[in-house]
This record gives sequence, C-alpha cells and structure tokens, in this order.
Amino acid sequence: MRHALRMLACGASLLMAVTAAVAQSAAWPSKPLTLVVPFPAGGTSDVMGRLVATELEKALGQPIKVENIGGGGGVKGTLEALKRPADGYTLIQSGIGQNAVAHALDANVGYDSSRDFIHLTQVHEGANVLVVKPDSPYQSVKELVAAAKTGPGVTYGYTPAASGHMAMELMIQMQRTCFAIGKGENLCTGGKFKGVSFSGGKPLLDAALKGGVDAIFINVDAAHRLIKDGKLKALAVSSKGRSNLLPDVPTMSEAGYLGFEAVSWSGISVAKGTPPAVVARLETELAKVMASAPVKKYMEPNGFTIPAQGSSVYSIYVSKETDRWTRLVRIAGIKL
Repeated sequence: MRHALRMLACGASLLMAVTAAVAQSAAWPSKPLTLVVPFPAGGTSDVMGRLVATELEKALGQPIKVENIGGGGGVKGTLEALKRPADGYTLIQSGIGQNAVAHALDANVGYDSSRDFIHLTQVHEGANVLVVKPDSPYQSVKELVAAAKTGPGVTYGYTPAASGHMAMELMIQMQRTCFAIGKGENLCTGGKFKGVSFSGGKPLLDAALKGGVDAIFINVDAAHRLIKDGKLKALAVSSKGRSNLLPDVPTMSEAGYLGFEAVSWSGISVAKGTPPAVVARLETELAKVMASAPVKKYMEPNGFTIPAQGSSVYSIYVSKETDRWTRLVRIAGIKL
C-alpha cells in the first residue's frame, strides 16, 4: 500500500511539473527578450542582429533588446549569454568567429558549439574580397602570389579569427599546393607572406587605403563602395559565385584556387535546455522573419545571401565549419 501511495505521489508531482512547463511555454514570451551580439556595435554582426531583432519582436509581440558584449573574437559575449537561464528570453548570435574559429584557436574555449547550444537558424552568408591599393604593383591574384615568391614577400592585414583572416590563411595554404591554371602554369611552391594584426575592420581598411599592408581580405559590404569609388582595387571574392555588388570581380576559384570558399556567417541560437515548445516557436518565427520583405530588401542589395533556414540544416553547417577551420588553423600553426 505504501509503495502504491508513493508511486501515486510521484506521478502527481511529475504531472504538475509537466503541466507547469507546458503552461510556461504557452505563455512565452511574457516579457522582453535580449539578443546577445558578442561584438561591438556598428559591424556586420551587429547589423545582422539588429535587423533580425527588429522583425522578430513584431512577430513575438515583445521588445528585443540587442546587447553588445564584445571581446575575445566573440567568445566573451557568448560565455556571458550561456550563464543566463535557458528559458528562451536570451537569444545568442552565433557565427564563424565564436562558434567555429574559436574552437580551432582554443580547445578549452569554455563551451562546445555542438553540445551547449540549440542552433535555430542561419541568418546570413557574406563574401570577403581581396583588395589592394589602386596603384599597387599587384593587379591580380597571380601577381600578388608571384611577389610573395620573390624579394621581401607580401604583407597582409587581418583581424584575428575573422572570416577575412581565415580567407587569407586558406589562400596561403592552397597556393602551397600546386593548382594548374593553364598552359603549364600553376600556383604553388609557397611564398613569403607576413601578417599584420589589426583590432577591427576600420583600422584594417585604413591600413589598406594608406598602403600600410599590401593586401587584405575584407567583407564585401564594408569595401564595395570604396572599390566603386576607385579607392581600392578588388582582385577576387572569396565566395563560390561572384558577388552581385562586384559582378566584374572574379572569384578565387576563377583566379586559380579551385574550390576556394571562405565566407562570413551568423545565425541565431539559444542555450541547451531551452523548452522545446519555445524552440519550436522561435524556429518558426525566425523562418518567417528571414523570408520577410524588410530583411530581403536589406540583405540582397548589400551583398548578403540568405541561407537555407531551420535548426537541423544550421546545426550541421556549424559542425562542418568548426571541423573545417580547425584543420586549417592547425595546418597553418595560427596562434593568437
């Protein structure tokens, strides 16, 4: 009899807990949300976060505060966001720096991007562009690489762990493996490349404009106006296809680096443990947001691609990107 009563009591407790969880999820959201963007205001990541937050708060009927917590290539803000309750009221901007490159640079970064998150959907992909000064002696990728093989070599600028940094390292590694470019010519045998670190996109662009370095990879959205104004010369873009903002600029594949791709990307995630009903609601609403007219109106004219939507496809993408850049960082011996 006692055993039966004990079982009945446990069952009642479980039913009450489930009922409370369902009721809480049904009432969600009942207060404002926060989207943690782990980078300073004003950059591409911040723009993407604010664009999504503006449309998502309309769908959810609650304000969404964008909180910028920069530092550590996106790691500082990500760690802070993961300390908060996994209740759906804290959204986390995920991306190449904090959820792929960070693991390549530090095996003990403090979180696991596959196990500690529920990745809801990808927000954007954006190409980088390889640029030099207009009066540079290197007017093509081929000429830039040739210069690295002779004389003092080539200097390049980068922001640590950014997609442009990875694009440059990929180019350096790939040109050390011979690729035929026709008529017996190939890109190979290594070269002298010297990297110069910068704290962010603005000082990196300033260095390229003033000739402080020979070349940089930078996000297309940050550089295309300078290119069109004749202040920078574009040699190639890092995406698989040409950029709609720079249709006359070849891809790195067309320049001899077959299969080259190194793009910036971001998405929206939440901490593991977030109630399934909340996750499902967020995933559904985010898909609608990414298909909305205001988002499309901004993304496409600014050179961004809206990727396939959904938690499953984005989770697979994050995992593949982490593996990919981890291999490159180890081969290149990159240390920060």
